[in-house]
Amino acid sequence: MGMSRRTLPEELLMLALDPATGTTAQPQSLDLGLAGAQLVELALAGRIAPDGDRIAVVVPRPTGDPTLDCALELLRRRGAPVRAVHWIGGPRLGLRQTYLSHLERCGMVAAVPGQMCGVLPTTRYQASDTTISREIRGRLDSAIRTGVPPDPRTAALAALAHAVGLGKHLYPGNEGRSSRSRLRDLIRHDPMGGMVAHAVMDVQNGVAAQPRRGQAAPGRPAGPGAGEPARGVPMQPQHGPMARVAAH
Repeated sequence: MGMSRRTLPEELLMLALDPATGTTAQPQSLDLGLAGAQLVELALAGRIAPDGDRIAVVVPRPTGDPTLDCALELLRRRGAPVRAVHWIGGPRLGLRQTYLSHLERCGMVAAVPGQMCGVLPTTRYQASDTTISREIRGRLDSAIRTGVPPDPRTAALAALAHAVGLGKHLYPGNEGRSSRSRLRDLIRHDPMGGMVAHAVMDVQNGVAAQPRRGQAAPGRPAGPGAGEPARGVPMQPQHGPMARVAAH
């Protein structure tokens, strides 16, 4: 898997960055979305595959992306397929900051230090090249506007953006209502992305449903809520120093 292509977690994070404030929209649910985006990216790379509502490692070979490979190794160590909702709901240690730091190292964002209330140090992140953000956003806009079925990567990105609540950030107000509705509808164009997106929404709703044998999770409605970490799920270790306070 060549990693010159931007990964889904990176693209989801770029979508969430507010160009005016340098903060990330929906920070709490975004952490869940980034964990879900890792699963979809690994599936697109052929390393994992859905097994009902569970995730199974099918090719444990590293991808070359350290953060994705960490997730792949943790999945491999489980030894058996894991429910997507349990994996996504597990404790996270700095996953959002890990990706923000990575985007900074790649030159895609620039860190801008500041202070909260004139005392607490904070860091905001501004896109270094707005053409990248516009290209990512343009793919969603095109899929929404034309109604043409998007490629699996764009469909998964749309599903994750809807799941973490970025619809109101990307298409605000009453004028954006139809676009938000169509963004939600794009979830059906990628089965893996749809399953993961529903798992993200389930975690936010505190759903601890029993496994549904032999089926993914198509078409279940879900709304925003407070998610609780599942017990007994391995943590995502953080990579590199976390010297800056994550953007909120």
